[in-house]
Amino acid sequence: MLKISIISDSDQAIAYHLEGRLVGPWVNELRRIGDEAFAQKKTLTLDLEGVRFADHNGIALLQELSQRQVSQFNCSQFLIQQMKELTR
Repeated sequence: MLKISIISDSDQAIAYHLEGRLVGPWVNELRRIGDEAFAQKKTLTLDLEGVRFADHNGIALLQELSQRQVSQFNCSQFLIQQMKELTR
């Protein structure tokens, strides 16, 4: 399960705090949220402090979002290493 909470929301930007596991259907939910922010031309920020695990699709989405200029902070060393290994 993944809990997604809004930290802040304005006309220009939205920030979310994620907690749990970024796996299965939660990957698609985060993608939907990202697409919604992009459609509204908002800057998207993700606080990943509470993410304990991400499967291959979750890591791929985080990389994709990063390439789309989504700010990600409080990312664990575990997730950082997974992202590095996916790009090899």
